[in-house]
Amino acid sequence: MAEVEKTSVEIFEVGPRDGLQNESRPIALADKIALVDCLSRGGFRRIEVASFVSPRWVPQMADSGAVLAGITRVPGVRYAALTPNLRGYQDAHAAQAGEVAVFGSASEGFSRANLNCSVADSLLRFAPVLAQAQADGVPVRGYVSCVSDCPFDGPTDPGAVVRVVAALRDMGCYEVSLGDTLGQGTPERIAAMLRAVLGEVAPDFIAGHFHDTAGRALDNIAVSLEQGVRVFDAAVGGLGGCPYAPGAAGNVATEAVQARLTDLGYATGLDSGVIAQAAAMARAMRGARDAV
Repeated sequence: MAEVEKTSVEIFEVGPRDGLQNESRPIALADKIALVDCLSRGGFRRIEVASFVSPRWVPQMADSGAVLAGITRVPGVRYAALTPNLRGYQDAHAAQAGEVAVFGSASEGFSRANLNCSVADSLLRFAPVLAQAQADGVPVRGYVSCVSDCPFDGPTDPGAVVRVVAALRDMGCYEVSLGDTLGQGTPERIAAMLRAVLGEVAPDFIAGHFHDTAGRALDNIAVSLEQGVRVFDAAVGGLGGCPYAPGAAGNVATEAVQARLTDLGYATGLDSGVIAQAAAMARAMRGARDAV
C-alpha cells in the first residue's frame, strides 16, 4: 500500500471552469455539460466545473448553477465550484457543489486587479465563506495566484506566498493550490518557492497549478514532484488563461501532464482514451472561438 501511495499522483481537472472561463464566445450549456460528463468517466476524483462570481465579470460562468444541475454525477467524483464571497458560496451550496474554492493572490498588484482589494482584505473576505462551509460540512480549497511572477509587481517574494498559504490553512482550507499565473516561473524559482512554503506546511497540503506560457509547466511539475507535491491542476486541451494576467496562455494540458507522469513512473488512475476524447471536445470549443 505504501508503494502505491508513493507512486500515485492526482490530476485535478479544472478545464470546465478555469479552462472555459476566459472564452469570449458563449459556449452552449449542453456542450459544457457534455464535457463534464465525459471527464466524469475518466477516473478523476475532483473536477472543477463552476464559478459563482458576478456574471458581469465572468459571463461565461453565468450558467454555473445549470451546469451543476445538468451533469450526470458519478459516485466518487467531487464537483467543485469557485466562490469569491459568501453569496457565491450560498449559490454553490444550493447547487450542490461537492466542494468550493476561495482564490487569493500572493502579490498586491494582482490582488487589486483581480479582487479589487489588498491581499489582507481578500483574506478577511474569505473568513465568512470558510465559517459557513465548515458549518455545512463542505470542503474548501484555496488558490494562490502569482506565486512566481506578477504582471504588475514583477517577481514574487516566496515569503509572501508562505504568508497567504499559512492564512488559508489557519482559516480551514483542506488544500492550497499554488498558481504560476503568468507561466513564467523557472524550475529553479519554483523549487525555491516550494522550499519556503514546505517549511510551513506539509507537501500533502499543496497542489501545483502551472500555466504553460513559456513551455516550462511540465518541468515545473517535475521539480514539484521532487519536493513531494502529489496533486496538480490541469485542463484538457490546454484551455484557459487569465483575464487579469495579460499574456498568460492556457493551463498545462491534462493529456500532457498524464503522459509526463506516466513516463516518470507515476500512476494517475486516469483513462487516457477518455482524456483524449475530452481534449478533442475542449479544442473544438476553443476552435469555435478562434474561427470567430
